[in-house]
Amino acid sequence: MSFDYKDQVVVITGGTRGIGRGLTEAFLKAGATVYATYARNDEAANAFKESQAAYGEQLRLAKFDVTNSVGIQSFFAKLETEANRLDVLINNSGIRKDNMLAMMPDDEWQNVLDTNLGGTFLMSKYAVPLMMKNRYGRIINMSSIGGRLGLPGQANYAASKAGQEAISKVLSKELGKRGITVNNILPGFIETELIADLPEEQVKEYKKQVPLKRFGKIEEVASAVLFLASKDASYITGASLEITGGL
Repeated sequence: MSFDYKDQVVVITGGTRGIGRGLTEAFLKAGATVYATYARNDEAANAFKESQAAYGEQLRLAKFDVTNSVGIQSFFAKLETEANRLDVLINNSGIRKDNMLAMMPDDEWQNVLDTNLGGTFLMSKYAVPLMMKNRYGRIINMSSIGGRLGLPGQANYAASKAGQEAISKVLSKELGKRGITVNNILPGFIETELIADLPEEQVKEYKKQVPLKRFGKIEEVASAVLFLASKDASYITGASLEITGGL
């Protein structure tokens, strides 16, 4: 399928790296104006912007932390002034801080929950009023199959990702009558820097568990997101799509 997002405004948190970068590139190619957010690394974000120079003002960077409600409100106030619309929000920002639960420092638990789940809550909270203006919107939460599998050492990550799936269900029921759909993507092992720190032996073991015997590609995730964010997916809401190679 080919998708046309011309005249649509898309916000992608964590949109300059990993899966978020791939999603930004996919939506730019489909004609959207994309606001790609990032929290800290100016150099990497600007390098990404330069790599997409062919798209000009279609790509706009926004620096703020998704755990900071003041920064988020400021961003949405600016977005309303500049575009006065929001068609698609992709809650993609996420971090991992793996540790066995009995040894996990309190801050590692809290930081992961605040970013992965709290960021989804805050971004959605302030995006909804802008979507309601046009009685149209697509919210896609980038969760993880880890929220269902419960991999050892990922109590914080799994809890945050399961929470994203739950909040998607609730929000889909709250917003359905407003023409806004809310869905959840559950990637498995995708080749990004988020899993680049895994030991080689662990990577081999994980690949053995995947029926397709390989990790997924960012482009394979982006294709699914483009569909769920499109008008063709108008009767899909509250759903969770696994992209896992059969895990």
